[in-house]
Amino acid sequence: MGVIYCTVGWPSVGVWNPTVVDGFAVQLGGTSAYGKLYVYGRDPVAFFVQDNNILSFLFAGWESIGVCNGMVANNLPSPRDVVSLYQSKGIGAMRIYKPHSATLKALRRTDIKVMVGVEGERFHRLATDESFAKQWVQKNILPYDDEVSFKYIVVGNEIDETDCHFILPAMKNMWKAICQSDLQGKIKVSAAFKSDVFTDTFPPSKTQFNPSYRMKPIVKFLAETQNPLFVNIYPYFSYKEAPNDIRLKYALFTDNKLVNDPKGYRYKNLFDAMVDSVYYALEKAGFPDVDVVVSETGWPSAGGLEATQENACTYNQNLINHVANGTPKRPGRHLETYVFAMFNENLKDNHDGQAEIERNFGLFYPNKSPVYEIN
Repeated sequence: MGVIYCTVGWPSVGVWNPTVVDGFAVQLGGTSAYGKLYVYGRDPVAFFVQDNNILSFLFAGWESIGVCNGMVANNLPSPRDVVSLYQSKGIGAMRIYKPHSATLKALRRTDIKVMVGVEGERFHRLATDESFAKQWVQKNILPYDDEVSFKYIVVGNEIDETDCHFILPAMKNMWKAICQSDLQGKIKVSAAFKSDVFTDTFPPSKTQFNPSYRMKPIVKFLAETQNPLFVNIYPYFSYKEAPNDIRLKYALFTDNKLVNDPKGYRYKNLFDAMVDSVYYALEKAGFPDVDVVVSETGWPSAGGLEATQENACTYNQNLINHVANGTPKRPGRHLETYVFAMFNENLKDNHDGQAEIERNFGLFYPNKSPVYEIN
């Protein structure tokens, strides 16, 4: 069986020649099965085959979805219970916003991929003190590295324009510390940006980086080091700010109408348009090959305009079903995406008068019961 004909779930591929792994074990219905695993390409597409029968499909995007584990609350489950909930729900990646020793200990030997942030109060020091980056890695990464599957370090989250000049030196210092620890083949380094770093975002093909954020040297560094760009993408807030201009169905992935871009792409949902805006900005900056990771996205279930459990469920379920397909500009290329957030967080600040919205992004209540049912 040297060539597999793939016609389901991967429309951009016809005949392909996979890598074959003999003696591969997989859990099927609680029993171990042994056979051959056929794997194709940079985006995981696999068929598990035993006795010439295809027993299991692992399509592109099987690792596309992670969930952010925010901890701005005083009523959350124990870290061990949180990790168990991730495992029971089949969530393969977790974002935490700063090192949390109890959580990192609970993540040992779980194979959950981890995106960990640098504490906000340490951001400036990281940018100005190269030795601090080395100390941070020695304290927060190396003690767990053999047993925790670190994937990304985020040096800053939604940094304001006034502090944007610290982003590049912070990334450079952290990357140097990672390389000195010989972890550059395992851990990527970047920063997570909000939508303010883009301008002229409609139609998507007009998008470019906001000059105030000095993004070109940042993405140049990412391209040279093969690190991704992290972007927090929230169709909800775009809709909330312009409900007369943006259809709710377009924001929820349920619209049948198409939005045309002059470049020929047609959009059925706002998420794709926002992601393609990032790709266009990278192209215009001269670095089209930088990978993009959606480091946050979600929809609140209470507290604001159209913030309902039904809409939150619709958005997040459709998002999960969608990201393996890519976007109109990057079709067939799964988009790694982190849903915000695992739990409602009752101590979220009243940022711009949006405390109730910010506190209700969780997939689960702190008692671990689901806010709404989602697969």
